[in-house]
Amino acid sequence: MKLIKARKEDLPLIVEIIKDAQDLLASQNIDQWQNGYPTKSILLGDIQNMESYLLTDAKGFPVATAMFSIKGEPTYSKIDGNWITTEQTQYGVIHRMAVSKSYRRKGIAKFIFNAFETILAKSNIKSMRVDTHEENYSMQKLLKASEYSYCGVIYLMNGDKRLAYEKLIQ
Repeated sequence: MKLIKARKEDLPLIVEIIKDAQDLLASQNIDQWQNGYPTKSILLGDIQNMESYLLTDAKGFPVATAMFSIKGEPTYSKIDGNWITTEQTQYGVIHRMAVSKSYRRKGIAKFIFNAFETILAKSNIKSMRVDTHEENYSMQKLLKASEYSYCGVIYLMNGDKRLAYEKLIQ
């Protein structure tokens, strides 16, 4: 497995992987990503900002996608709860992570988290923050298994509620 930066020509594959995740969430009656989000323009923006990643298998075929940034997240400035670190602390953030349906339950998401945490450690950035839908129990389980601490509730720009987590990076 190899984590690479996505390119503009990867957009159709990213959209396909996101669609797999949307279908899974819908099958679990979770309304996350069911309203057209993320749009192609958001995904293209991630690519243009050099924040879109693909995880490829041994043959170089993309099996997962995620957005990773160290620029902060505006919706994290207000939390019903408390972050572990202060707002002045630089942190990484993962958004829009999705795994292709044929690669689910194979440790792919954990691999992605570990890869991004390694990038942070090498950059001497001490924190990763993540949010997820309150009914996305698979992601909550992954966060707990990956030693993320529940910190409280944040609200997206559209008002949707999300559970917020943080992990200190060694």
